[in-house]
Amino acid sequence: MTGTAAERRRTRPETPIELILARQVASYLTLPILLTDAAGDTFFYNESAEQLLGLRFDEVGPMPLAERAQALAFRDESGTPVAFDDLPLVRALRLGRPDYRRLTMRGLDGVDRPIEATAFPLTRNDGTLVGGVAIFWEPASPSP
Repeated sequence: MTGTAAERRRTRPETPIELILARQVASYLTLPILLTDAAGDTFFYNESAEQLLGLRFDEVGPMPLAERAQALAFRDESGTPVAFDDLPLVRALRLGRPDYRRLTMRGLDGVDRPIEATAFPLTRNDGTLVGGVAIFWEPASPSP
């Protein structure tokens, strides 16, 4: 990763109010949430997401999409690698609509975890894209 988390935070351009408010809400929720800016760069992820991603946000800080693509690895249910462009959050940003998928994610700590992920674009009232929201969780184990 280029620069420290603190350095990356200092060099970010002015943040849209919608992202600031989404971060505030996400910080209070126990559901794992990752927020990006309109370019797909990581803006924030909450404490619950830290457990699945494998590192605290304070250790990682804002991360460009290209770095996140290199740091995380995803496979589909059959074990086939999933291209970063086919992930729910990237698709939601590109297509401007919600997306969902079951995946296996290799976290920043190198641990593989099965997840389900739903993502949607975050837009202003005028339709301008300001970011994206990914909500992801470990699936419940099947009932006996």
